[in-house]
Amino acid sequence: MRTKRIAALKCTTLFGGLATEALADIAQRAIELHLKKGEMLFLSGEPARGLFVVVDGKIRAFQQNEDGREQVMHVDAAGSVLGDVPVFDDGPFPASAISEAETHVLLFEKNDIKELCAKYPSLALAALKLMASKVRRHSSLIEALSLHEVGQRLALFLIAEAQSATIAPSVPRPFRLRLSNQEIASRIGSVRDVVSRALTRLKHDRLISLDNRNVTILNLHALKRYAARGSAFSARTISDCTNDKDSTDISSNSNLCSGLH
Repeated sequence: MRTKRIAALKCTTLFGGLATEALADIAQRAIELHLKKGEMLFLSGEPARGLFVVVDGKIRAFQQNEDGREQVMHVDAAGSVLGDVPVFDDGPFPASAISEAETHVLLFEKNDIKELCAKYPSLALAALKLMASKVRRHSSLIEALSLHEVGQRLALFLIAEAQSATIAPSVPRPFRLRLSNQEIASRIGSVRDVVSRALTRLKHDRLISLDNRNVTILNLHALKRYAARGSAFSARTISDCTNDKDSTDISSNSNLCSGLH
């Protein structure tokens, strides 16, 4: 079992740079937790017991208002670390987290993490790097939510979904849209009906095709330009892009796209 814990730690940004001996020491302090689909890992505002490493499965971190409207902050899979911020600032959890599938996580209690950072200085530096990357991700999310229309955010989301499905940008191939329109809305900061209308517009403008939740990006170059310019990107401009070849890899929008997941 300890071998599995060490393997899980090696996959993380936080612990992955440490020597095997250090990882073995750290692994001894882990508390294993198993979550069923839909089980809460922690709630926003709760005192933070420690940080979590996702071994397998998926965890969705989100904020929810009094009306029940949800904004997804990020979705974390194997190798991700959650709950690191309150470990170091001694505040409560800033968001809630729930399992999207059966999930196995490792819990490291707050005091243990602080002791380990003192014992292994490179771990403290890795923690700073991890939190800096999360600041960038949240900055991208704020940019998307405040400066982009829903249609633009949807376009960015679809580009990211195509990227995660390893679809080659130069070849229009379908990928499965796994989420419902309601779930997409919670990812991109909108509501279901607006997402439905935005999908219809993208279909009408021949940027995508949608058949029984199978999406094909018909013109990646035009979709990227729409994501950048929104309503200013007219149907005629889209038409002008039809014969353009996309010279930019699909990951060029990765910073904004990652903020919407």
